Amino acid sequence: MHSAQNELNDGGRLMTQNSTAENSASHHKVPTEATQGVGPIEFTVSNRYDAAVMMVRLAQERVGRHVHLANAYTVALADKSAKYREVLRAPAVNFPDGKPIAWVSAMSRQSPRLTQVRGPQLFLDTFDAGRTAGLKHFLLGSTPEVLTALESNLKAKFPNILIVGTESPPFRPLVAKEIDEQDKRIQETGAHIVWVGLGTPKQDFEAERLARKLPVLAVAIGAAFDFAAGTVREAPAWMTRCGLEWVFRLCCEPRRLWKRYLFGNARFLASTLRWSRARRMREPQGGQRQ
Repeated sequence: MHSAQNELNDGGRLMTQNSTAENSASHHKVPTEATQGVGPIEFTVSNRYDAAVMMVRLAQERVGRHVHLANAYTVALADKSAKYREVLRAPAVNFPDGKPIAWVSAMSRQSPRLTQVRGPQLFLDTFDAGRTAGLKHFLLGSTPEVLTALESNLKAKFPNILIVGTESPPFRPLVAKEIDEQDKRIQETGAHIVWVGLGTPKQDFEAERLARKLPVLAVAIGAAFDFAAGTVREAPAWMTRCGLEWVFRLCCEPRRLWKRYLFGNARFLASTLRWSRARRMREPQGGQRQ
């Protein structure tokens, strides 16, 4: 059976053998994977399994990096906010969490095309693949109750994983002293990956900040905490395959999500058209992207 764990075996050993040389060479280096733009965001071209292997490789480098699982709502927010767009620019790694992003990629007729990399699945795949490499994970966000259930479920599903710390920040902005103390606690654990589940866009800003301050891979992971903890139901597989996961979530949480999907989806469509037109105008003759 094909799995991220199997793909990692040889790569994990190679990374260990050459870690000193590779870490020195890659410090502050932008990942070189192919990207494609949708709206104002450049997305990494990957798939479920390659994305997990990439996550493990980046985590092993011990260089501050940030990863974002972006969907149509993310694109809409980035279209509206220059500050948010800056957070999602290189060296950020953005995976297309939403099916509509893959659809837009297919309609653009650019190659290679984007395929969906679902955040909740990447979350689990990286825990699985990271066992060979001995990755240390830190969980930041949500509530103490969710974190307790999440840690228990992950350890039951993936024996021998290393969860070196969890923290549930207060639901208010932290003062400078609290931020420094939080960063110190994370650093003292020796974590390779910090999973950030604070909601969009807060988690994206926090992941970018952590990557500037600490030698960790900081991942803005969205609703994966709640799904893996079993506190929120995931959409049926057929709805996910059809790109209707947002409909399921809207039905489950209409009061919280109706504005996001009504106005966000409209802005997403307008943004993709506008940015696509701008990219075509920048292309030299022959159709090659600059």
